[in-house]
Amino acid sequence: MQRKFKLSSCFILFFLFSFSISGQEVVPQTYCNPLDIDYTYMVYNSSRNISYRSGADPAVIEFRGEYYMFVTRSFGYWHSFDLVHWDFIKPEQWFFEGCNAPTAFNYKDSLVYFAGDPAGYGSILYTDDPKSGKWTPTASISNNIQDSELFIDDDGKTYLYWGSSNVHPIRVKMLNKDDRFLETGVKKDLINLVEEEHGWERFGENNFHPTLKEGYMEGASMTKHDGKYYLQYAAPGTQFNVYADGVYIGENPLGPFEYMKSNPMSFNPGGFTNGAGHGITVKQTNGQYWHFATMALASNAQWERRLCMFPTYFDKDGLMYSNSDYGDYPRFGPDNPTKAGEHCGWMLLSYKGAVTVSSSLKQIMKFTSNNDEVEVHELPVEKNEKGEITASVLTDENPKTFWVGEANNDQQWIQIEMLHPGMVYAFQLNFHDYESGIYTRVEGLRHRFVLEVSEDGRNWRTAVDRSKSYKDAPNAYIVLNQPVKAKFVRYKNIKVPGNNFAMSELRVFGLGLGNKPNIVEGFQVKREADRRDASLSWNAVEGAQGYNIRWGIAPDKMYHSWQVYEADELFMRCLDRDTRYYFSIEAFNENGISGKTEAMEID
Repeated sequence: MQRKFKLSSCFILFFLFSFSISGQEVVPQTYCNPLDIDYTYMVYNSSRNISYRSGADPAVIEFRGEYYMFVTRSFGYWHSFDLVHWDFIKPEQWFFEGCNAPTAFNYKDSLVYFAGDPAGYGSILYTDDPKSGKWTPTASISNNIQDSELFIDDDGKTYLYWGSSNVHPIRVKMLNKDDRFLETGVKKDLINLVEEEHGWERFGENNFHPTLKEGYMEGASMTKHDGKYYLQYAAPGTQFNVYADGVYIGENPLGPFEYMKSNPMSFNPGGFTNGAGHGITVKQTNGQYWHFATMALASNAQWERRLCMFPTYFDKDGLMYSNSDYGDYPRFGPDNPTKAGEHCGWMLLSYKGAVTVSSSLKQIMKFTSNNDEVEVHELPVEKNEKGEITASVLTDENPKTFWVGEANNDQQWIQIEMLHPGMVYAFQLNFHDYESGIYTRVEGLRHRFVLEVSEDGRNWRTAVDRSKSYKDAPNAYIVLNQPVKAKFVRYKNIKVPGNNFAMSELRVFGLGLGNKPNIVEGFQVKREADRRDASLSWNAVEGAQGYNIRWGIAPDKMYHSWQVYEADELFMRCLDRDTRYYFSIEAFNENGISGKTEAMEID
């Protein structure tokens, strides 16, 4: 006999997110994409006086129970004990231009090997103490180490995978680890894009470009699991919302490799910050896998990027997949025993909230999806009925829109009146680099500010005080010790890096006090004549902020999702031509997520 229980929303909230000790709620460890680290200002494009931070192409390894993250052109790397909090290490010996598309490998907890010279050739470095920042170069010069992956198998045989091209394939060559990493002579082509079959490999935003037909294949990475070799690769381009990592599976490091039917493995095309490509999969000390990847910001420049982290799994059929549902919402931290990396249930309270600001030098919308075409629209300054300057770009969930204050001082502020009151658990502050004038790694940068909350817009209390902080946090994610009820949020600037205080989005997360949306009705999926394309439509749900579409190759393998706001249709070009899919949809708002529709089979 099966018993059914009706649980109140308060009890469900209590059970899912916390437990109480003496009336105090225990807020779980969470993280939020893009990751909250002190991204480096890029030397790339500095000759054109284009200043911006970026983080891309992460190589993350576990070494003696701790973690190290290497990132393109960062002039160093990061260290962490828990995969959430990262501290920068400035190495004593390094490539003069930083590093480009780095690779790193932990060999049996004895040595860390690293390569990533921007010139495409150089020595492979090694150390037995990466925390010290001291590295030693091998006494040889290796070619073709750009966009590479160094992989040492259990038997000590060493492989270097590489490739970054819209024409050439991913290749592999064998090296001799015990003889200065010299090539052994074994070299072969492995895989290439097959765009006529794989829609997600097509170049362009939403896998469409008016002129270029070939996507880029790059960012090789290798994971060995249960005796099989999972060769990962990125496509179709780092600046696009559909940047993703796919997988070929083989029985040998040299192949042959077979395309994985549930591809792509890491995919995050919708939401605030898009993309999840050119990454690496690392195994946590407790056995949980994580995929670190690159997200596209592409506001100041095509190569303006951020990092993300998603939990990764291998199903009973050996298929590799990651969980990127609500990819830029707060997620349970790696210390959670059962739900690590899953969306923790906190929703977006600030979406479409009414924003007023202290001043407005500029409000900008950019579109940078094509290589040589960058559209810039300066939006007119608008005021509300009280004569206050408004800035709706700060709550529109678009990283390519931003607001610039007239100065960078303690007279600048942002205030949001959210559409509905709610319990606030966390904030994410996405600062923007507007003509910052910084072109390399600079120490001593800091973000100083105060965050206040109010229920009525008149009586305020301090929620976060970083007025004396020494933390550099361009994508600051801040979780409150205790949730607070609020309808208004106010950011008060003290000082941030750059010439002007600028921000692209001020996001407030928590739980609303109303009802979650009803289940979506009228969901339809039409496969187009080009079977890589599909048209989706549904009936709008009253009170919904947006919708999350899920799909996959079986009802129990719906590993992909696409989050959209205020839409009742979606045209996707990311399907594999010869694959049958199942689709489902759910609605969401600040109060929660509706039930899913029944999985619909689409031939």
